[in-house]
Amino acid sequence: MRLLLVPYKPLVGFFVHSRWAAMTIVTVMLLIGAVIFPQLGSEFTPKLNEGTIVVRLTMAPSISIEESKNNALRIERRILTVPEVIGVTSRIGRGEVGAHADPINSAEMFVKLKHPSDWEKPRDQDWVVEKLRKAIGDPPGILVNFTQPIEMSIDELLEGVRAELAIKLFGEDLGTLKTEAHKVAVIIRTVRGATDVQVDQVSGTPQLMLQVNRQAIARYGVKVQDVQDTLKASIGGRIAGEIFEGVRRFEILVRYPEHARSTPEQIGKLLIPGPHGARIQLADLASITIVVGPRQITREKSQRFITIQCNVQNRDIGSFVAEAKKTIETEMNLPPGYLVTWGGQFKLQQQANARFRIVIPVTLLLIFVFLFASFSSLKNSLLIMLNIPLALVGGVVGLWMSGQNLSVPASVGFIALFGIALGNGMVLVTYMNQLVRDGVDVFEASVKGACMRVRPVLMTAATTALGLLPLLFARGTGSEIQRPLATVVIGGLVTSTILTLLVLPALYRLFSSRDRVE
Repeated sequence: MRLLLVPYKPLVGFFVHSRWAAMTIVTVMLLIGAVIFPQLGSEFTPKLNEGTIVVRLTMAPSISIEESKNNALRIERRILTVPEVIGVTSRIGRGEVGAHADPINSAEMFVKLKHPSDWEKPRDQDWVVEKLRKAIGDPPGILVNFTQPIEMSIDELLEGVRAELAIKLFGEDLGTLKTEAHKVAVIIRTVRGATDVQVDQVSGTPQLMLQVNRQAIARYGVKVQDVQDTLKASIGGRIAGEIFEGVRRFEILVRYPEHARSTPEQIGKLLIPGPHGARIQLADLASITIVVGPRQITREKSQRFITIQCNVQNRDIGSFVAEAKKTIETEMNLPPGYLVTWGGQFKLQQQANARFRIVIPVTLLLIFVFLFASFSSLKNSLLIMLNIPLALVGGVVGLWMSGQNLSVPASVGFIALFGIALGNGMVLVTYMNQLVRDGVDVFEASVKGACMRVRPVLMTAATTALGLLPLLFARGTGSEIQRPLATVVIGGLVTSTILTLLVLPALYRLFSSRDRVE
C-alpha cells in the first residue's frame, strides 16, 4: 500500500485541485459509452454450445416410411464424412402418445462429436456446423435445419417450431396465407444471418376424394347411406366380433384385403348393394379423384396462421429482426386483414426487456431512497449515484471488446454491478464526511479520505474480479451463459474504481453543502 500511495497521492491531489480534469474524464467516458452502446447487438441469451448437434430433415408429406429411411441413411453417410463426427443416430417421426407427435416425413439426426479440443478448430462449434452444411449440401426435396437437443426442446415449447425465430403470418384464406408466407420466406433469405428458413407444410397431403353422383344413385335407387356404409366397412373396416384369451379381449376387424382397396381403380370396383339384390360398382355412382389437400391448419386466438421459421447465424437476433421487419414492410404489401408477428427467442427477449424497464428504475429509486436515508444529504446521494453511469460504461465497453451482445445475463450483471459500485462510493464518502466533521478542510479531507480508503475500495474490486475470472475464461458446457455477466461486472469494476478513487474525491466539494459538514 505504501508503494501504491507514492503515485496515487499526488495524482488524487491533482484531480482535487483541478476539477476540470475530473469532469473531462467523466465526459469522455460517458461519450464513449454513448457511442458504443448503440453498436451492441441484443439477444435473449447467448447460444449454448451443447456439444451435440441435431440435424432435422423435413421431407414431402406423402413420403413412405421406407423412402424416409433411405433418405436418412444417405444423409447419415454424408455426415460421417466430417472428421469431427464420431457417430450419428436418426429418429424418423415421433409417436402420437407423446407431447409432440411428428409424422414420418420428419427425421431427427443426433450427431455425436469428438471432444471440442480434438476438433480441427478447437471449440468452434459454428465452424463444425458449417462443415456439416457443406457435407450435406442441398438434397432435392428435403429441407435441412440445424439445432441442438436442449435448444430444440425450448424452441418447440415456445412456438411449436424447431428454430430460434418464428415468424407468424395471420390471415383468413389458407391459399393466400401459403402464397404470402413463401414471399416472406424469400425476403427473409436475403437478410444477412438468415439460415434454415422454412415455411410450415400446410399442404401436400394426397387425398382420395369420392363425390357421390346424386342423379346416378337416384336412377339406381341407392341411398347415400348405403354408399357410405360400404366404403366404411370395406376400406376402414368394421368390428365383427371379439376374441377372448383368458382375461384379454381382442376385437375382430373385417375389411377388404389390401389389393382390393389400394388404388382408385380397385376402389371404383367396390359393389354397392341396390334394390332387389342388385350390385352396382362404386365408379357408376360416384366420381373418384386424387387431390392434394391441406396437411395442417393451425390457429391462435381463433385466427389461422402459417409459421416461417429460421435460425440466425453470426449475428444478434435483435438487429436481424429489425432489418427483416424493415425489409418486409418495404418489399411486401400484405392484403387487408393479414399481419406478421415475431416470436421465438426474439419474443422472450422483448418480454425480458419489458420487465427490466420496470425492475431497473425501481431498483435505482430504492437505492437512492436508502442512500438519502443513510446520509440525509441529497448532494451526497447524487455523488454516490454518479458511480452507476460510469460503471455501466465499463460494462458496455467490456461487451463490445469481447464481441458479445446485450442479453439477459448481461443485464443481470449490470444490476449486480450497481451494488458493488455504490458500496465503494459509500465507503469513500462516509469517511470524507467524518473527516470534515472532525474539522478537516474539505480539500485535505478529499485527498486524505481517498488515500485512507484506497485499500478497501481496491480489495472489493479485486476480490470480485478474481472471483469472476473463472466464469470469464471458462470453456465448458454452459459457459456461454455465464460469460456476459462476468464481462459486465469486471469491465464495470474498472471504470467504477477509477471513478471512486479519482473523480469522487475531486467532485466531493462540489457536492458538499458547505466547506464543513456539520
